[in-house]
Amino acid sequence: MKQAETRRQNFIHGAAILTVGVVIMKILGALYKVPLGNILGDYGYGIFLSTYNVYNIFFTLSTAGLPVALSRMIAEADAHGKTALKEKTFRTAVGTFAVIGILFSLIMFFGNHWLAEFYLKKPDAALSVRAMAPAILLVCLVSAYRGYCQGNGNMIPTTVDEVLEVLFKVISGLAIAGLLVRMGRGLSEASAGAILGVSIGSVISLAYMIYYKTRYYRPTDYEPHEVTESTAAIAANILRIGVPISLGASIMAILSSLDPGICHSRLAVAGFSEHMAGVLFGVYGKVQTLFNLPAAFMTPLTIAIVPAVAGAIAKGNRHEAEKTSEDAMRIASVISMPMGVGLAVLSFPIVNVLYPNSHKAGPGLLSIMGIASFFVCIVLMENAILQASGKEKLPMIALISGSLLKIAVNWIIIAIPSINIYGAPIGTLFGYLCMAVLDYIFIRSALKQRPNLRKAFLKPMLCSLTMGIVASLIYSFSFRIPFLQGKAGMFAAMLFAILAAVVIYAFSVIKTGCITNDDMKLIPGGEKIGKLLHMK
Repeated sequence: MKQAETRRQNFIHGAAILTVGVVIMKILGALYKVPLGNILGDYGYGIFLSTYNVYNIFFTLSTAGLPVALSRMIAEADAHGKTALKEKTFRTAVGTFAVIGILFSLIMFFGNHWLAEFYLKKPDAALSVRAMAPAILLVCLVSAYRGYCQGNGNMIPTTVDEVLEVLFKVISGLAIAGLLVRMGRGLSEASAGAILGVSIGSVISLAYMIYYKTRYYRPTDYEPHEVTESTAAIAANILRIGVPISLGASIMAILSSLDPGICHSRLAVAGFSEHMAGVLFGVYGKVQTLFNLPAAFMTPLTIAIVPAVAGAIAKGNRHEAEKTSEDAMRIASVISMPMGVGLAVLSFPIVNVLYPNSHKAGPGLLSIMGIASFFVCIVLMENAILQASGKEKLPMIALISGSLLKIAVNWIIIAIPSINIYGAPIGTLFGYLCMAVLDYIFIRSALKQRPNLRKAFLKPMLCSLTMGIVASLIYSFSFRIPFLQGKAGMFAAMLFAILAAVVIYAFSVIKTGCITNDDMKLIPGGEKIGKLLHMK
């Protein structure tokens, strides 16, 4: 087989490559969702968000677990040098993913009115749901190619592909939505136009992955008859591993899709009009974009750790698997904790700079969701460790328990007039905290050497709190300077605070040993950076 012209990456190296892509995608995403929120307004963005929540259910069902299963099976076959099995597994996965994608696309296309009216309680979203349908089939096919490359330990094609997908989504989505608004079309049509960009980006994404697989992973040096496993057996194994992961992950997607109905109905009980409930949910949707930011940076690490741990277990090296899992938990904490603290302490300027003229509830919502974002990241990493260890059914138990808790909390406290929409992020916080605790209990039983919580969380927490205090003080001081008033002044003060926070946190994690010189050696160019900073 012709291999890609890059050496096989270890899991931190691979995560670093994927993270570069995430940074680019988040910049592009800001160029998409922030102006889109301003184009559509709070109510129109609520339509867009509701549609995206339905899409996420089908997207999660079709792509959350199956690529993980494929990546794990490819890594296990690669660990034993079974090239023929890898190729047959990939071909079987493409066929399996295509059938699932076609089914879900047809449901969204022909069932759009039912989904919008009876499930979302937003008839205006019907056109947007139909516009999203083609993307499901496309992303299913793309995920098969990504899972194959990730299982081979190569994260570069996934990174490039994701950037291309988001780039074309941004360009086409904003162009179509802006054109429809200028033509005087309604918000439902403008929302559908923005969503159509997702399908356009997915077409480009699939074309690139087909090119990469054909160019760099052309199977030429193996005999197909060497494979003893049947196609049916391989497909069954993919589903056996992937379905529990997909079902568990889809629980949160389903829960998000229920948010509009729960929030609107309970806000009505609290005494808010239908329009005001829509506005409150719209601003809640806007800050969700920021809430999802830390998790986006965690995803590369979770993608990279699955083949690393699965490959180590396949070789019988459980010590390596346990050490990799502990390192992943520590790095997850180092990455996610400062981001959550930053969102919480700088929520007021962040919301008012990115979404001017939005409802005043925005900053308070983001403060709560910033704290919750840390637990989201920890749950993602714990789930990946369990999935890679062959315990893919256990995360589903934690997700169901946390989801039920979130629904209960939301149902009770959103209806309290003094709390209203703030109950939504409070429920999210309690739900993910419950999941994190249960997942850790499961990991203790799955691994002989469980992750050291003190080593993983204590030092990053101290560094993050120090950073948060400094950032808050610098913002408060800067915004009081006479020439730093108004929106421009708020942006400048926020920028000063963020830059100071980055410097303070980087200095703290180096001095406290949260990140070591050994960690730096595992990323491209990291050893030189470690020596330059005199890291231990």
